[in-house]
Amino acid sequence: MKTRVELDPQVAGFVRSLAPEPRRRLREGLRGLEVEKGDLKQLEAGLTGYIRLRVGSYRVILRCYSEGRERVARCVYAERRAVVYEMFSEILHGDP
Repeated sequence: MKTRVELDPQVAGFVRSLAPEPRRRLREGLRGLEVEKGDLKQLEAGLTGYIRLRVGSYRVILRCYSEGRERVARCVYAERRAVVYEMFSEILHGDP
């Protein structure tokens, strides 16, 4: 079954802001989600229920769910590996 991939505005803007080669690789990684390919891992602790996609030094945080008979991968946040989890946790939980 093919998965529909949805990008939140932050993710789309982040991808557009990258230089051509990293942008191409990240877009390729996002397209891989349609057929459930990629370096995916369930997150733990305060980010339970989310999945991360690793593409080089970039991470995309997403949620997968079913909508009727269709599978959806909603990409909610993307950033460089060094800061992605801390920044997303702050957004999600309102941490200072």
